[in-house]
Amino acid sequence: MNLHAIRAIYVFEMARAWRTLLQSIVAPVISTSLYFVVFGGAIGNRITEIDGISYGAFIVPGLIMLSLLTQSISNASFGIYFPKFTGTIYEVLSAPVSYLEITLSYVGAAATKSVILALIILATAAFFVPLRIDHPLWMIAFMILTAVTFSLFGFIIGIWADGFEKLQLVPLLIVTPLAFLGGSFYSINMLPPIWQTVTLFNPVVYLISGFRWSFYGVADVSIYTSLAMTLVFLALCLAIVGWIFKTGYKLKR
Repeated sequence: MNLHAIRAIYVFEMARAWRTLLQSIVAPVISTSLYFVVFGGAIGNRITEIDGISYGAFIVPGLIMLSLLTQSISNASFGIYFPKFTGTIYEVLSAPVSYLEITLSYVGAAATKSVILALIILATAAFFVPLRIDHPLWMIAFMILTAVTFSLFGFIIGIWADGFEKLQLVPLLIVTPLAFLGGSFYSINMLPPIWQTVTLFNPVVYLISGFRWSFYGVADVSIYTSLAMTLVFLALCLAIVGWIFKTGYKLKR
């Protein structure tokens, strides 16, 4: 394995995040902080507790997961699409770098940036609400698994997209609505029975539920079901990436 190539692409992608610090880190943290203020303050006055947890604290895992999903997709999709757009992808494809090494470097950088952002948001949330983390190892595991999975998903979107509009199409029209409807701001047990059943078809429910369990020990679905669904989606993304590199699908402009 060409570790020098992996490190070069990884460092380049990480350096781009620090060059665009305002857009990559500051803006998402401020946006999420506004959610704490608006939802935690306005709705928290009407919904004091859910499952024995204050509403402001209850929504923290959902908001972190929302940022983690969107930023993982955004970082990875832009990271691989921009070389295609500028034509520098040919330098990567002609270099002695395997497809596995390309994937590891781009996805690794995107996942790293997303995890750093999630940890910053977690630290910021502590200023707004009292937090506790009952299962820190599970929290880190879910955070890393989700970041890697959705970075792979973003990597696929970046290869599929042939314009900047398509980079935003899936995150804005599919992923963000699913995250909002997946229990970010409420427990699905608060819904009528028929809607609880419908909501279980939303894959983001399992991510948020498992992540919230790592904080407070409460979940809408079994922690093992959440973990299994996350691993299934990760395996699906890996299979699609493997097919893309095997067929050479849209790797060039």
